[in-house]
Amino acid sequence: MNNKIAIIGGGNLGTAIAEGLISSGFQRSEHIIITKRNIATLEALEEKGVLVSNDNKEAVRFADVIILAVKPFQVQQVLDEIKDKLDESRHLLISVVTGVYIKDLHNIIGKQLPLFRAMPNTAIAIQESMTCICSQFAKLEQVGYVHDLFDQLGKTVEIDEQLMDAATVLGACGTAYAMRYIRANIQGGIEIGFSAATATLIAAQTVKGAADLLLRLKTHPEQEIDKVTTPKGCTIAGLNEMEHQGFSSSLIKGLTASFKKIKTDM
Repeated sequence: MNNKIAIIGGGNLGTAIAEGLISSGFQRSEHIIITKRNIATLEALEEKGVLVSNDNKEAVRFADVIILAVKPFQVQQVLDEIKDKLDESRHLLISVVTGVYIKDLHNIIGKQLPLFRAMPNTAIAIQESMTCICSQFAKLEQVGYVHDLFDQLGKTVEIDEQLMDAATVLGACGTAYAMRYIRANIQGGIEIGFSAATATLIAAQTVKGAADLLLRLKTHPEQEIDKVTTPKGCTIAGLNEMEHQGFSSSLIKGLTASFKKIKTDM
């Protein structure tokens, strides 16, 4: 599919998507338009050849694929503005807005447009996002295209929409949980003798390497743990002490607390 793309909402997420699609070679810059009220902040993208505009209707007329990247409270207003310009035979709509369901999009638009929800995380800024995707009214070819698009920005997985809130916790909040673990590693590293800079490098690269082992080798975490634990060794002593202090249970409780918070705020 050789599509032109409109990104409605030129904030951090919208601009990261545009940057990633261009740098990956997936999309020519002149085939992307991005909108924002204050287009002056989009100067860097404009210099790369991206079209910038403060007119959402103009963006929809230009594009085949619409990526909705606005704040949740702006969705109703923006979709009301552009819905008359949306064509069921031409357009597909991808929402990266947290907490807005496909049924909500459909109710506002009032058309049986191919609709997608995509939940990326902040690593999209460096093309290392984990993006969860679900859809309705979409053809197989369109589903493949949307996965291909977000595969340029990291990895993708298709899930049921009912799991989107859980995906937010595991894949988006999960970035903060991982950062807190790394931060604790850094603090421990300083206590045992490293400078902050060296401890940061060692901790971050170690976590990156551990994640890559699982992704590339498709192994289970316990298999990799077994490779670095020896009888009466220092690794198992440290792991057991962490478990005595509630490491795994605290993490699981944190995940479930975040999930409950999403549900109660809806």
